Amino acid sequence: MFSRSLTLAILFAVAGPLFAADGDTPLTQERGKSRPLIIIASSSVDPTLVSLKKSLDEPANKEAFAKRNMVLYTVVNMIGQRNGKDMDAQATMSLIRDLKLGARPGDQAQVILVGKDGETKIDHKGAIDPKEIFSTIDQMPMAEKEAAAAPSAPVAEPKAAAPAGKPGKAGKNAPAAPPAGLDD
Repeated sequence: MFSRSLTLAILFAVAGPLFAADGDTPLTQERGKSRPLIIIASSSVDPTLVSLKKSLDEPANKEAFAKRNMVLYTVVNMIGQRNGKDMDAQATMSLIRDLKLGARPGDQAQVILVGKDGETKIDHKGAIDPKEIFSTIDQMPMAEKEAAAAPSAPVAEPKAAAPAGKPGKAGKNAPAAPPAGLDD
């Protein structure tokens, strides 16, 4: 009986952390949907944090930010926000763990851009211009695909004259209708 209990305890001790892995961290929830821009600062009056938030509030930058499907995360003194709304402590810690930052000196703010694929695209300490962030996004393959797909609207092709034959039936020479797209 004791050996069964010991075996079960060891099994739970080894498998527990595997089952408790954070599958619903903020970055995994954003994957494929948006591009997180994360600012980690030690103070709410950090010059990098203040200047970047101020420049992102300008109308042109605000529009460019939204157009590129971006989300702003800020972490100040271990208090996190997503687009200006407070996050709970567990989600903030999960975000920091996901970034795998390790120990870092608290003298400069850190700006991190994560792509839709979940990979870090920019990891910059100190002030950064939003135009640099936007140009990095525009060079990403996913952004190029989105830009190519957005302006192309379906163009209606003119219908060809109906082939001669009985009015209610399609003739042998009539082209087959293309298959309908599948909804997954």
